[in-house]
Amino acid sequence: MFLTNVVIASAHHAGPLFKLGPLEVTSEITTMWGVMILILLVSFLGTRNMKRIPSGLQNILEMGIEMYENFWTDILGKKRTRELMPILATFFILILCSNYTGLLPLSGTLPGLKPPTSNVSTTAGLAICVFFLVLYYNLKVQGPIGYIKHLIGPMPAISFLMLPLNIVEQFTRPLSLALRLYGSVYGEEMVVMSLAALCPLVLPLTMQVMGILFGAIQAFVFTLLASIYLEEATAVHH
Repeated sequence: MFLTNVVIASAHHAGPLFKLGPLEVTSEITTMWGVMILILLVSFLGTRNMKRIPSGLQNILEMGIEMYENFWTDILGKKRTRELMPILATFFILILCSNYTGLLPLSGTLPGLKPPTSNVSTTAGLAICVFFLVLYYNLKVQGPIGYIKHLIGPMPAISFLMLPLNIVEQFTRPLSLALRLYGSVYGEEMVVMSLAALCPLVLPLTMQVMGILFGAIQAFVFTLLASIYLEEATAVHH
């Protein structure tokens, strides 16, 4: 009975909350707005009074940035990390906060509160951003002719085989990014609802505690794969 009520409530709030002209505003959109406002607020409070010797929120943010930068330097090198870090950090923080909104009380059943990454449109949008970033850096580094040669491969004699495969690969990468993130977050929601029907107190709480780890892992995996694709696109520099 509990599961039925939850599913009905979720289905009821699956439609748009309201419209802004032709734009339908759903719970995922309003939650994303909230996440973006939170990130902007924390960033503003942590940087509004910068000090040479940091303390408080500025110190926490700088420690996080330093740890993040040291990790990606091992993959991208120092120069490319400085160039790509704002992009990769944005992906990681936005996905992480979006995933964690699913841990809030009544998330998914309360109007206007639903994890943005539980909607394939959100994850597809993020993956499309990665696709165009990779395309941009490939064209910037190699030029159009060089990029076509890259797609053909080192053996032009079998280009009729490699070119279609490499083109398909450029599209399957963002597709896998979108579906992996969406499937993980949406699947977790379904598991929590199923467990809530069996044991409303213990099992869902256990899954939500594990969701703290899973949410971070999914944000990390998405960002890691994006960094690998961007590393390949910019490798000609080195």
